[in-house]
Amino acid sequence: MPRLPIVPRGKLPSSLNDTIEQGLDTGVLSTAVPIQVWSHRPDVAQSWLETLLALNQSALLSARERELARLRVSAITQCQACQLARKSDQVTEEDIACLRADDERFTPREQLAIRFAETFAHDHTALDDEMYQSLGAQFSDPEIAELHLFCGLMLAGGRVTYALQAYEASS
Repeated sequence: MPRLPIVPRGKLPSSLNDTIEQGLDTGVLSTAVPIQVWSHRPDVAQSWLETLLALNQSALLSARERELARLRVSAITQCQACQLARKSDQVTEEDIACLRADDERFTPREQLAIRFAETFAHDHTALDDEMYQSLGAQFSDPEIAELHLFCGLMLAGGRVTYALQAYEASS
């Protein structure tokens, strides 16, 4: 059960409801529950969701790269909603079972995205010059910026969702 009440969709501003619908329709959201809990501050929930939608709509990183990074962050934040959600059918359950940066099933870019996401979420102070040289060899500067912003949103969203236990009710 969430630690704050779920704000009913009927009590949300219409603009936020529209943005939630867009998130659900595009697969950026798998459930509205975390946003509904965050909606005790609807303007901030709206901004967070709009930023996430913008990153996904204009993505430079592939859906697979974003999903691998998202799932690696979710394993670290232990966000149940994030761990259970699947945002790309390009990532298989076998990929998820082997979600390590050194697994040969992943391309060098995917391995680096996973490694970056893990380091970013576990210990951002360990992001050193070697990591940035590796990133620069595989990704453009705009892609590197996007990877940071995306992982930052996933880390923040996962930790807030976990802390507030903003999940669907278990049966």
